[in-house]
Amino acid sequence: QVQLVESGGGLVQAGGSLRLSCAASGRTLSSYAMGWFRQAPGKERAFVATISRIGGTTNYADSVKGRFTISRDNAKNTVYLQMNSLKPEDTAVYYCAASGRYDYARRSTEYDYWGQGTQVTVSS
Repeated sequence: QVQLVESGGGLVQAGGSLRLSCAASGRTLSSYAMGWFRQAPGKERAFVATISRIGGTTNYADSVKGRFTISRDNAKNTVYLQMNSLKPEDTAVYYCAASGRYDYARRSTEYDYWGQGTQVTVSS
């Protein structure tokens, strides 16, 4: 089992930046592909980004490509999501997730463990 705790959310103006962190405990993070998802009010949870176990492969949703960067530090058991040029439509609860079954994954069903989420609000 692995426990995930997100942090770094908050309120930011459009055009600003935030960096989300996801700290893992219980098992070494290098055993898992990691992903970030988000859920806006009234909408389904949506894929944001994924990174492979050793970080060699990343993949992004089209809506965040070029603005967000996913990275990981396996020595610190932490995954990051650097978010730049934020837009009001990025407002959502952001979740990190771990997959023990895939090297990287875009579907929520491919993930085994989830954090509790952190709120990101972008004002216009």
